[in-house]
Amino acid sequence: MDNTKSANDMTAKQYIAVRIGNEQYGISIKYVDNIVRMQQITRVPKAQDYFVGVINLRGEIVPVMSLRRKFGIAADEFGNSTRIIIVKPEQQATVGLIVDAVKEVVTLNEDQIEKNNVNDNSDGQAYISAVGKNNGELISILSIQTLLSEKEPV
Repeated sequence: MDNTKSANDMTAKQYIAVRIGNEQYGISIKYVDNIVRMQQITRVPKAQDYFVGVINLRGEIVPVMSLRRKFGIAADEFGNSTRIIIVKPEQQATVGLIVDAVKEVVTLNEDQIEKNNVNDNSDGQAYISAVGKNNGELISILSIQTLLSEKEPV
């Protein structure tokens, strides 16, 4: 194992690649605290439509958000590969994100990432900060801060 890092490695970032519907998304690994199997979710009355409810994760109550609902795509389909990704962004509360499947951890260099200049909210475009290219596939990089902010993007 070579521990020397080239200047190119310094700009590399790691993402958890997840599947939501037919699309692939990336969540920065710096925000990911845990990945858990789908479990019993307790509904919370009068919460936003995309908040499915809360789970008890080792004694901590964690709100759970459906990314499918947040993006306005088809209803959740829970299967064996459905996971809840527990994210802990700076200055924001811990939140669980329901994804259809967790694929892999990908490392992307800056030259593999293009910033998103789209200000369109169709299909969650406003929640995407960049698009990464990995092995011929595109990965939409999620902006966790925008995704978890209370305000809907315009």
